[in-house]
Amino acid sequence: MTDTIAALASGRPPAALAVIRISGPAAFAVVRALAGRLPPPRRMSLCRLTDPASGAWLDSALVVTFPGPNSASGEDLAELHLHGGPAVISGVLAAVTALPDVRLAEPGDYTRRAFANGRMDLAQVEGLADLVAAETASQRDQALALAGGALGRLAEDWRGRCLDVLAQAEAGLDFAEEEDDVAERLDEAARKELLAMAGDLARLIADSARAARIRHGLAIAVTGAPNVGKSSLVNALAMRDVSIVTAIAGTTRDAIEVPIDLGGVAAVLIDTAGLRDTDDPVEAEGIARARRRAADADLVIAVASADAPAWPEVQPKRLLLLNKADLGLPPGLPGDVLAVSAATGEGLAELRDWLSDWAHSTIRPGEPALLSHARHRAAFTAAEAALRDAADAAEPVLRAEALRAAAHAFGRIAGRVAVDDVLDRIFSRFCIGK
Repeated sequence: MTDTIAALASGRPPAALAVIRISGPAAFAVVRALAGRLPPPRRMSLCRLTDPASGAWLDSALVVTFPGPNSASGEDLAELHLHGGPAVISGVLAAVTALPDVRLAEPGDYTRRAFANGRMDLAQVEGLADLVAAETASQRDQALALAGGALGRLAEDWRGRCLDVLAQAEAGLDFAEEEDDVAERLDEAARKELLAMAGDLARLIADSARAARIRHGLAIAVTGAPNVGKSSLVNALAMRDVSIVTAIAGTTRDAIEVPIDLGGVAAVLIDTAGLRDTDDPVEAEGIARARRRAADADLVIAVASADAPAWPEVQPKRLLLLNKADLGLPPGLPGDVLAVSAATGEGLAELRDWLSDWAHSTIRPGEPALLSHARHRAAFTAAEAALRDAADAAEPVLRAEALRAAAHAFGRIAGRVAVDDVLDRIFSRFCIGK
């Protein structure tokens, strides 16, 4: 990288403090130009910042420098800790970017440099992006594990195992002509090990759906007949008005998605159209969509009302809920029904507790769940297929080639090989300053 980048790395002003990050070969020259000196590395120093062009006083700031390659970006990096007023920030940024070979950073510029300079692998980069976007404790924990290199280490371990078996396969090639019995024993041992490895990978891939649920949130569809209070229930659980509530049947036509936090687990409530027979083509399409969303959801809350206790078709992954409990409970209520009132709040605390318990039992927090990205699942799936090909290979040469393909797939996790096509997409998710 020949240019130097600068950007606001803290939140939107005004704020108590603001941090401007400068990274690149001219980073320390920028500090000298504004502060008149270069503070000792990794020590906060109070400096008077002035505009090199005009001599105007810009701010009194705490300045810290990090010489490369032992910095976050892998190159010379400096941070200016300023007062967080918009005028201060804009004045300092203008003075910094007016210097030669210094430009404003683009989204993900700093992290991309960290990746290019070997400070982070690609899976860690994705984990950092997830961490910035995390809204719940479970998403934070998953992102921290990814950003901390857990998946990269796992992939490297698997890659090493592939290379060990590859070495055995190539040894089999050496013995193929002179010592057939040795080659045969190596061949059988390798086949058993490869099948065991493929089985372990299959179990890991099968658990990827749980990892994806943690990252994207559990889907909870709220279904029922018109006017049973589905939208009122969604508003009550979300604790804000997100769905329109009227006494007119068929008010909700399309699915409305509302993110909620269930005791640290991300979930998405889906308010759906009321289920009934209708000649209205628009409402009919909404009902068809409601049925599809319910079929794909992790949980269906089937809602009935106390004045009309009839639930929609029951599914295995469902919770029967009776709304409008303030009107009085009907006789003969099934034992597995939760009774609530979205209007008065009766029973809502118990409903939230039930949903939180269900969410935690579904995602099993505390157990590793790393394959949350489609790219990761694809790489591990390709590796599993290559290992099975290697186990089935009739010739040592074919086995060796399949093992190289498996090692190559694991290498893609860390960004060792064949990742140019995904870099721009990944770094576009970052904010400026990160």
